[in-house]
Amino acid sequence: MTNATMTDGVSGCSLLDPPPTMDVHQGDCVNLRSDQGTFQVIGVDGEHNRCWVRRWPIEAKGGSPVFEISMQQIEPVAA
Repeated sequence: MTNATMTDGVSGCSLLDPPPTMDVHQGDCVNLRSDQGTFQVIGVDGEHNRCWVRRWPIEAKGGSPVFEISMQQIEPVAA
């Protein structure tokens, strides 16, 4: 028995394919899959597939807290 994934006749992606990645840079605005708001990328750790974001626009009183999130949880801002 083999662990190889068969792709003939099966829709979707192969488990052998790397996950899709977004080209994200510091200062970019993104959306979170779990939130309707817009967030600004503060830092990117491509080696660990993580980034730090804060809500955008920045809150007037006290600023917007920065938090770490997996890059699989972000997507481009909807046009």
